[in-house]
Amino acid sequence: MKKTAVVFGTTTGNTEKAAHLIAEAIGKDKVSLMNVSSFSAADISGFDFLIFGTSTWGYGDIQDDWESFLPSLKKSDFSGKTVALFGMGDSASYNETFCDGIGILYEELQGTGASFTGFCETSGYNFSSSKAVVNGKFAGLPLDEDNEAGKTRERISAWVDSFSNNPEIKG
Repeated sequence: MKKTAVVFGTTTGNTEKAAHLIAEAIGKDKVSLMNVSSFSAADISGFDFLIFGTSTWGYGDIQDDWESFLPSLKKSDFSGKTVALFGMGDSASYNETFCDGIGILYEELQGTGASFTGFCETSGYNFSSSKAVVNGKFAGLPLDEDNEAGKTRERISAWVDSFSNNPEIKG
């Protein structure tokens, strides 16, 4: 796999846990795992494939560390880079903003030259609305540790499999 970073922002630890599971599914020796609070826009140039993860808070807010990093991120040049997104949400308590953080990252990265992968079908998820749904699919992998923790490993495995043989990523 090309030089890969899994970059996450976490408040309660759920997104960090998911990031570790993603790194494990890819192969921990093949990825750099980084907290967005210690990641900089300059770090982007060192990677070909970037996997960004965030949680969604309250009624559709992105995780705090991402909120402060987004202005510099969206000014970055992602030409020649592939990006995949994942996010944490609560489909029971916040089903009208389920995993909006994925949609926010996707929207903010438009116009940067990034090539996106890792879109997911919406079937199998219970939600009423999400900014993460783009052209009928989630723009990344939605996870719900509050209500569907038992599905996390299986969803991550299927998601990683969906892009791991892509020649743009495989290298």
